[in-house]
Amino acid sequence: MTVFTCEESFEAMMTCVYDAWASRLGHANVRLQTEPVRQQELFTAYVHVEADMEKAEKVVRSIQKKISWEAYRQVFMASMSFEEDRLDTVYRFLILGFAKGRGVTDMLSEPAVMRTLELSRKAANEANFFREFTRFTCVNGRLYTAHIEPKCNVTAIVAEHFADRMPSEDWAIIDDGRRIAAVHPVDEAFYMTQLSEKEMEQLHRTEERQDLYTDLWKEFFRSIGIAARENYRCQRNLMPLWYRKHMTEFR
Repeated sequence: MTVFTCEESFEAMMTCVYDAWASRLGHANVRLQTEPVRQQELFTAYVHVEADMEKAEKVVRSIQKKISWEAYRQVFMASMSFEEDRLDTVYRFLILGFAKGRGVTDMLSEPAVMRTLELSRKAANEANFFREFTRFTCVNGRLYTAHIEPKCNVTAIVAEHFADRMPSEDWAIIDDGRRIAAVHPVDEAFYMTQLSEKEMEQLHRTEERQDLYTDLWKEFFRSIGIAARENYRCQRNLMPLWYRKHMTEFR
């Protein structure tokens, strides 16, 4: 067995798919896995794959043209999941997809298809939650920063939403767990960047800032509550505790 491993970025994953397919070792003899690899198996060869934009783009174009745009959407969202089997699941899905064409997304009896759709749905649901729960803090009256810690790698998906809503503002959405950020300059497209430990330390301080609007928002949150109808169990179902870590009204 040969295991192809890569970082968890989408470009690296698609490069890993390309190299595993091009290896001609046989689909049954390869497995794909994101790093870090916590425990290596005996009698297994591990091959690290570096991200290659050209290879990744070839895979993306092939999915869009030979299968469908819907299949590409499902593959992208499933790749953003936090589950360890996501990359190998996507690979098995693509094996079927290139053989069966656009109808692969309807083949729900196939384990790889069902699992891909499940991972995709969970990642999409989490992205939707963070579109609602992301809170910005104004720094120096000019830059807006927001901290999130999603389980899935959905920072870029969330950033697309705010790029449409806040096109003429400087803002940054920081994924504290992965140490990445979506940075949006005024009237420009946002871009993703990796953050150093020093940058993360400085950015953490932005959450400590308070202003008039912070106090107003907290007071609004308190004032609209109806004491007689408090239901913390229902609230936790609609807004789990781990979403609240960086929300202004719960700090």
